[in-house]
Amino acid sequence: MPKYKNSWIYSPPKNRGKSILASTLILIFGGCFLLFAGCRQEPSLEEPVRVAQERSGSFEGTIVAMGDSLTEGLGVADLHTYPAQLESRLMADGYDFQVINAGVSGETSSGALSRIKWVISTLKPDIVILETGANDGLRGIDPNILFRNLDQMVAILKENKIKVVLAGMQMLPSLGPEYTQAFMRIYPPIAKKHDIILIPFFLEGVAGNPQFNQADQLHPTENGYRRILDTVYPYIIRSIERYRSQ
Repeated sequence: MPKYKNSWIYSPPKNRGKSILASTLILIFGGCFLLFAGCRQEPSLEEPVRVAQERSGSFEGTIVAMGDSLTEGLGVADLHTYPAQLESRLMADGYDFQVINAGVSGETSSGALSRIKWVISTLKPDIVILETGANDGLRGIDPNILFRNLDQMVAILKENKIKVVLAGMQMLPSLGPEYTQAFMRIYPPIAKKHDIILIPFFLEGVAGNPQFNQADQLHPTENGYRRILDTVYPYIIRSIERYRSQ
C-alpha cells in the first residue's frame, strides 16, 4: 500500500496494473480522450480499506470528494490532485474547510453506491462532490443503471443533510450517438429532481487536450488538475454558501 504524504487523503488499496479493457481502449481510441479515465478493474468490495488519520484542528466543515481515478489523482503526487488543490485554494480564500480525497480508481457508479453509507458514517461530510459515471460509460453499462445509482446516492446524501455537488460527465462519440446522447441526459435531470448543484462537465477544457494529460492520455497532469479546479471552484463556493445558509 502506498504511503501518502498527506494525512487527509483517503487511500484504499490500489491495483496499479492496467486491465485488458484499458489497453484495448487505448489502442482503439489512440489515447486521445480523457473522458474515460480510471478504466482499470474495479476494486473488490471485500478488499480492506484504510482512511488515514485526519489532521488535527477544527474546521468549519468537511468536503468529501468522491469519485474514480479522476478524483483519486492516479499518476500525480497527492498535493497535485484536485481535492488537495481545492483545499489549498479554499484556505487561501478564507474558507476554513478540510477536503478529503475519497476517490477509488476503476470504480463504477455501482461501486460508489455500495460505499456511500460508509463514506457518510466514517468521513462525516458536510458537502460531497460526487464524480462518477465515466467507468460506466467505458464499460457500456446501461445509462438507466447509472441514473438509478446516482438517484439513490443523492437521495441518501440528502437524507443525511449533506449538500451535494454533482459532477457531470460526457462520453466519446465513438460509442454511437444514441448511447452518448442518453448518457448526456443523465446528470441534468438528477440535479433538477434533487435541487442540487451541477457541474455541467467535470473535464471541461481538459478532455482530449494533450497539454493537460499524462502520457497515457487518460489521466490529468498537475496542470490538468489546476484546470479542473478552475472549473469546479465556483460551484464549490455556491455549495458552501448553501451549507452556511441552512
